[in-house]
Amino acid sequence: MKKKLEQKERENAVLLSLSNSIASIRNKLDLFEVIDQKLKKLFDFNDFVICLINEDQKSHSAFIYNQKEDFLKTAGIAPEASKKYTLNDSMCRAMISSEKPIVFNVKDVLTWDDAPAWLEFWHNKGIKEMIGLKMVDRSGCIGFFYLYTKNINSLSNIYFDLLHGISLQISIAISNIIANEKIERQLVEINAYKEKLEGEKSYLKEEIQHKYNHSEIIGQSQQIKGIFHLIDHVAATDSTVLVIGETGTGKELIARALHNASLRKKELMVKINCAAIPSGLAESELFGHEKGSFTGATERRIGKFELAHNGTLFLDEIGELPLDLQVKLLRALQEKEIERIGGKTVIKTNVRIIAATNRNLLKEVEKGNFRSDLYYRLNVFPISIPPLRERLEDIPNLAGFFIERISKKTGRQVNSISKSALNKLMLYPWPGNVRELEHLIERSILLTSGNVLKEIHLPKIDRNEAINNTEEQKIKSIHENERDHILSILKRCKGKISGVGGAAEILNIPATTLNSKIKKFKITREHILNK
Repeated sequence: MKKKLEQKERENAVLLSLSNSIASIRNKLDLFEVIDQKLKKLFDFNDFVICLINEDQKSHSAFIYNQKEDFLKTAGIAPEASKKYTLNDSMCRAMISSEKPIVFNVKDVLTWDDAPAWLEFWHNKGIKEMIGLKMVDRSGCIGFFYLYTKNINSLSNIYFDLLHGISLQISIAISNIIANEKIERQLVEINAYKEKLEGEKSYLKEEIQHKYNHSEIIGQSQQIKGIFHLIDHVAATDSTVLVIGETGTGKELIARALHNASLRKKELMVKINCAAIPSGLAESELFGHEKGSFTGATERRIGKFELAHNGTLFLDEIGELPLDLQVKLLRALQEKEIERIGGKTVIKTNVRIIAATNRNLLKEVEKGNFRSDLYYRLNVFPISIPPLRERLEDIPNLAGFFIERISKKTGRQVNSISKSALNKLMLYPWPGNVRELEHLIERSILLTSGNVLKEIHLPKIDRNEAINNTEEQKIKSIHENERDHILSILKRCKGKISGVGGAAEILNIPATTLNSKIKKFKITREHILNK
């Protein structure tokens, strides 16, 4: 009786000591050292291994094994430790079905038809006997604990109950280690993610400082003053703005002015050119993707919506966005949330949308190339930029601005333009608008040797042809677009205004409102019947 009490006291002391040590364990090496030091006081063993069942629930692999330098140098340990071994052998089945530790004679087990492949490794190291027992948590068996000895009958069964209790403690420690490893991996990912995000932000801010170091829009014409007036009205709000204008008119500059005058100016304005990204990557560019979500997705990437959070997202060339992506964009605008490709969580976003186009989006709607619901979602506050040929009085100011900036950039001393050169600029039709003016002045400065720009190297172009071409691209005002849209619906309905299938029903407005608009736009029966 006295011996049993003494044994029980020793067992309790070991369990208490082990429990205290396990509480501070954070990694595999800590656990290895605790087991190696504490258990050798009770059991005569040479080595031990802890294996865990893999996610496939069909195999198990080494999780903790001897980390001492002399053992790690042993030939074959690295490949053995990294392999997966089946659970469907007699040894594993015996341990899974038993509530107590089992003693295995290594030489005998090697004669079994389904002897574990890894056992030969230990036999070659002189191991003759081993204890194996399962480790469990609330979900069931999670792995196995093996003690190896080079002596026969050296593993006394008087401590088997204690060993079972120890295995439960080890299971708790393993759960803690796995949780800590997961947290560490997540922290590494988060830090990498933050670094990448900061890098992107720094890059974008640097790009803005170099490319957009002026917020003013050059010009004193009535058209430009009208744009200033519109910017003043809408900039401080979160309303969506649709900037309309031909190529080269400065749509991005208007977007930048809107952002810089808004309450979001301390955050980023992120630009995405809908025409410049491949269709297969457009969704990833907008919404981001998770690692492994598609071929080539080797890392998680945030999209432009997330990057622009609390700032402004500038959707340039919105008319080029594929129809399937228009649906997803509309949802993001309506719900103010997105999902990364391959992601399972919804991400809330807070962005102000500014879109730009050189197309007539209402005509694109009629052609079926652009969703009407997305058009009306974007067309909250339209700003139309006039082409340069309609505001020729701004050319002197624009020319002076570009001469100063380009001279500084190129290191030239050009500081003015001759009257004859300026007259040439005033007579040119400018199919490429302000962008073309900037590039022509840069080319002319590079070809000039003095400090006065006397010669403008204009391309040879037929003025009438240029005017005709640009007239075809002319952007109509919102009222002209609305009139055209109403007229096209009336033609489709053969003049029917109210009732089922009438124009008012299709336009989703009261018939009285439609009649008022018909009078306002002076639409006659002849207009409707005219093909």
